[in-house]
Amino acid sequence: MRPDGRQLDEMRKITVKKEYLKYALGSCLIQMGDTKVVCSASVEDKVPQFLKKSTKGWITAEYGMLPASCAERIPRESIKGRPSGRTQEIQRLIGRSLRAVVDLGKLGERTLWVDSDVIQGDGGTRTAAITGCFIALSEALEKLRKNRVITDQPLKDYVAAVSVGIVNGKPMLDLCYDEDSQAEVDMNVVMTGSGTIVEIQGTAEGKPFTQVQMNRLLALARTGISALVAIQKKIVRL
Repeated sequence: MRPDGRQLDEMRKITVKKEYLKYALGSCLIQMGDTKVVCSASVEDKVPQFLKKSTKGWITAEYGMLPASCAERIPRESIKGRPSGRTQEIQRLIGRSLRAVVDLGKLGERTLWVDSDVIQGDGGTRTAAITGCFIALSEALEKLRKNRVITDQPLKDYVAAVSVGIVNGKPMLDLCYDEDSQAEVDMNVVMTGSGTIVEIQGTAEGKPFTQVQMNRLLALARTGISALVAIQKKIVRL
């Protein structure tokens, strides 16, 4: 029995509040179970040095967990002077995931900054951030298009992410923290709405896992991501 009584292939309850922040170009609050992430998007009329005079734009992401987002207070990383290795890894993952479904040539030479702030963490914060950041980004792009800053729709597809794992020998979908902390295999999967894979992050915490087990986990992930994309489609129309 899972801590919250779900079936092995059942997602946590998902809610999305669009336009959550007043001043952001695009924003939402995404909640998956007890995990809550505020996602926002802003635009800047310049690009990194390597893209200057390329006529292409860029999308970059920042991620952070608020001090009171978990049971024990998390120190602000600004005090340490730089993001942790975990934070940098997640930021790059979110950025790669969003760029995978955007035609950067249609952005012009501007950068979309996408921020995800975890206000409450109970497992799957990076996957919730990817799913929510896509919604915030899409809202921002639509406003830019309506204001004729850009002329064409840069979004090529939807993108979402979910965690899967093996806990006590059983493959499970959408792990909460209690499950994630004791998982024998922990995997994060990012897929597009058309079902193509953007990234797979899988680790055996105990003994190695088999190809058959991996295929089962990917099948579970596909089920979960299909449900997430269905929610995105109710909010975002390409």
